[in-house]
Amino acid sequence: MSDLALAFIHPGHALYEGELELRFRVLREPLGFTRAQVAFPFEGNSLHLVAHQGDTVLGCVLFNPEDAHGGRLFQMAVSPTLQGRGLGARLVRALEEELRRRGFTHVHLHARAPVVPFYERLGYSVYGEPFTEVGIPHRHMRKALDSRGA
Repeated sequence: MSDLALAFIHPGHALYEGELELRFRVLREPLGFTRAQVAFPFEGNSLHLVAHQGDTVLGCVLFNPEDAHGGRLFQMAVSPTLQGRGLGARLVRALEEELRRRGFTHVHLHARAPVVPFYERLGYSVYGEPFTEVGIPHRHMRKALDSRGA
């Protein structure tokens, strides 16, 4: 995994189609969604961080700013062959570092119930009541980003 590079990209970038394909295979296809239902209307305003090996996207995480101070982390996906090997945590930490650099102070997300412990290990806290999104149980989670990088 040490040969994986991280890059911030945007819709239209050479790696964007690979990002969409990974998100489809990992997050949407298992729930019965079509390939056309992967992209969000606000993708152009979102930060896209991908982990790639050459032109192959193996992980991604996105952030949609909602105001000058914070926004929502979404569409976290890691290739099944690399899950459980630290790539997801590396992506989230790198995204948080960039968000701090840009002056953001907090992040929230909608975590699928089985991945709540992953986000808790990264310092996110559950709040609010459980809810259903895309037909599966989720939890609201949030994290304050301090200037020290903790």
